[in-house]
Amino acid sequence: MSVVRVLLADDHTMVRAGLRALLEGMQGITVVAEAGNGREAVELARTHHPDIAVLDISMMELNGIDAGVQIRAQRPETRVLILSMHASQEFVHRALKSGVSGYLVKDAAPLELRAAIETLMRGDVYLSPRISRQVVSGLAERTGGAGEAPLESLTARQREILQMLAEGKSTKAMAFLLGVSIKTVETHRASLMERLGIHDLAGLVIYAARHKLVSLDPR
Repeated sequence: MSVVRVLLADDHTMVRAGLRALLEGMQGITVVAEAGNGREAVELARTHHPDIAVLDISMMELNGIDAGVQIRAQRPETRVLILSMHASQEFVHRALKSGVSGYLVKDAAPLELRAAIETLMRGDVYLSPRISRQVVSGLAERTGGAGEAPLESLTARQREILQMLAEGKSTKAMAFLLGVSIKTVETHRASLMERLGIHDLAGLVIYAARHKLVSLDPR
């Protein structure tokens, strides 16, 4: 069996260090890169070509779910494993709908991380046993429904703009990070405000925090 190449992304340095030590203690696994935010994870995936990207959800710059979407868009063969403290139906539904291959809660046993990686490498989907039957049942019901939640109706680019607006980035800074014109950023901002029916920055910040795109924790 060839060595499994893993990319880690978490905004806590100590968490990344612990995960790296854990993974590199497993035979046949090597950590090829670490990222402290979602945007950095996308860039590192482009240069290091990991087999699996292990991503936290709540990260600065770009959240783990949307980072996973971008990683898979540029490298479809990379499997995305979400590793998060959140086990609610909302988060699991968003993650699976985005195309991730697995969802593992952070209080899982070390052997469960190994099992998740082996499952993903076989091409299967892994859900942490901590995710209850009610959550899985709810996912099936929501997936089969005709309507979409407002956040899910936004494009990936609109979600990026929303997160950066909520993080306090200027229009110029967003244009630089995204490699587009200021006018393009303004257009995306206007369209997402129209889509959400929210026309002030404070409202967007509250909306983004409610949907865990950003945290209101002062850390």
